[in-house]
Amino acid sequence: MKLAFSTLGVPGLPLPDVTRLATEHGYHGVELRAHPEEPVHPALSPAERVEVAAHFKTAGVEILGLAGYARVAAPGDDEPVLAEIRALLDLARDLGAPYIRVFPGADAHGQSPAEADATAARRLGTAAEHATDAGVRILLETHDSHRTAADAIRVLGLVGHRQVGALWDVMHTWLGGEQPSETYAALSPYLGYVQVKDIASADDRTPLPLGAGVLPLAECVEILSRHGWDGWLCWEYEKRWYEEAAPLPDLLSAGRTHLGRLLNDSA
Repeated sequence: MKLAFSTLGVPGLPLPDVTRLATEHGYHGVELRAHPEEPVHPALSPAERVEVAAHFKTAGVEILGLAGYARVAAPGDDEPVLAEIRALLDLARDLGAPYIRVFPGADAHGQSPAEADATAARRLGTAAEHATDAGVRILLETHDSHRTAADAIRVLGLVGHRQVGALWDVMHTWLGGEQPSETYAALSPYLGYVQVKDIASADDRTPLPLGAGVLPLAECVEILSRHGWDGWLCWEYEKRWYEEAAPLPDLLSAGRTHLGRLLNDSA
């Protein structure tokens, strides 16, 4: 498996520093948070996109994916959501990134689960054609209203398109009470990559160094290895939302060592 980290852990960091951290600490790639407050976002000009792609290629660091914020199950008109997804797909195509991330984002007070599923599936099915043209996969993250694999596959089964898959966030499936074996069994036909992280408890989600919390990382890696899955593990350290969390650069080497140990133990 290849290892990456998300720039959510180093908010606003210039790209030369991002790639330096990756190479110095032994990560194969990075997940870029695609937001206007970050160096990479859909408003970049064509020339800026060429420059970003060239920088990563020269550094020998892969762009795993772009973490967007489109909420595909949210109530409202389809077109603004589709436009947001199309812009992210175009950016990913220009940068050579294989994946974009979208959220479910249903409103429990304004939609029934069936309505939310149908809305998400309709939008993802429509966006899948643009994703095919761009050569990029759209990944629905296990998150918020669809936090478990059982939730996500209700949508993915309706879409039924190879360019639409799943991003397994191990924290959210755990918070949803799902066992890693259940998650993998459900998501394996759709799985793009896996976000790993660690927290102290369900009530305290301040990011911790990998292995210092309660999430079943060893079990997740063992299951992936046992089934011969050879994709990406991406450390999403949510420093952006928790100012009190330790700086990610200080933790990257130990995190790489911990993931390497888990991979060796499961081999």
